Amino acid sequence: MEAILRRQIEKIVQLTDDEFRLVLSYFSMGEYKKHQYIVQQGNSVPYVHFVVKGLLKSFYVDKSGKNHILQFAMEDWWITDNQGFYNKQNATLNIDCLEDAQTYYITLENREKLCAELQKMEFFFLQKMTAGNIALQNRILSLMSKNSEERYTQFIQLYPDLIHRIPKTLIASYLGISRETLSRLLH
Repeated sequence: MEAILRRQIEKIVQLTDDEFRLVLSYFSMGEYKKHQYIVQQGNSVPYVHFVVKGLLKSFYVDKSGKNHILQFAMEDWWITDNQGFYNKQNATLNIDCLEDAQTYYITLENREKLCAELQKMEFFFLQKMTAGNIALQNRILSLMSKNSEERYTQFIQLYPDLIHRIPKTLIASYLGISRETLSRLLH
């Protein structure tokens, strides 16, 4: 599993074996069961997670009790409640496991120490955050400007591996459409 984290990092920066051992020393490993929460609204957000195995979702529950899915995270993706994690505030989001999952996770303090000790990791995290912000911007623009069919087509193109791993109800919620509309799009 260490190799998965190393491949993720080395897509952006190259590491020597010693540097990777240093990186690894700042992370911990977590194992979670299907339906287990790793972040809950109102609680602290101590970690950012890199998914080694499994599938997670982040979502917001509004005042009426409706769930709004913000993100799915499968193998090789990062997930946290950014506002809670970086601002040291309580979570506004929930993150739970759609499948049994394994993650590498790191605290903000350890992330900052790692970046101070190994400058290339600061560049790595900056690149990952930038890519995440671009993906979020594209998602918002898609919700604002595309019809349901276009959003579904885009989802399939961007995430072909997810379509068979996620219940249709959750895909519909992510796309901002009803389950019935999604069913029509599938036929």
